Amino acid sequence: MSSPTQAPEDQTPDEPREARWVRPVLAVAAVIGLLLLGAAGGLLLGRPGSSDSQVPTSGSVDVGFAQDMSVHHQQAVEMASWERDHTTDPVLAQLSSDIEATQTGQIGRMQGWLELWNAAPLPVGGHMAWMTEPSHDHSATPTGGVATMPGMASSAELAALRAATGQQLDVMFLQLMLRHHQGGAPMLEYGATHADVPQVRNLASQMLRSQTAETDYLRQLLAERGGQPLPM
Repeated sequence: MSSPTQAPEDQTPDEPREARWVRPVLAVAAVIGLLLLGAAGGLLLGRPGSSDSQVPTSGSVDVGFAQDMSVHHQQAVEMASWERDHTTDPVLAQLSSDIEATQTGQIGRMQGWLELWNAAPLPVGGHMAWMTEPSHDHSATPTGGVATMPGMASSAELAALRAATGQQLDVMFLQLMLRHHQGGAPMLEYGATHADVPQVRNLASQMLRSQTAETDYLRQLLAERGGQPLPM
């Protein structure tokens, strides 16, 4: 298994590596999210009697969580869709299809919220700067965040996944997805605890519960196929 690589030389400090390829897909997800949320938009903004204080600001946990988790989820969708289309294992075909559908829908909800809040769909300058508690503080870095979120696969690892076939493909997918879920757990925990908007806290809690169970399942499937988890 390839270890995570450095970001490409043409990457700028203000644009994290994963932001480039994710923009077009997030634009589509935002449209889907707005269609789903249109009838319920008053829950977050624009309801009669609501005040501007109900709309999260650009530096809030709510906005940061929705931006970063959209990017984090989109890589999981990318890996899951590749596995679904190329595996010969029916169990993994079903699992990857479920991951793709679930996380695509969640991206749509988060992008819909960001649109309603008039917030950017992606973070600017770095990730996880919204996690400011002492045990999670990522705001003091030179860019105001980290360049790559925990659990994210490197460009080399994604290329290796696309080049693999058979059992090698399946093991690699399980390894990358397991690490991806593990890396996202602290962000889900933080969002569930610190977000101001109830719907954001609820979604983060739902994600954490489902991905914790899915992490155990991924570990089981990986062991059954002779693979070992990757280090974080």
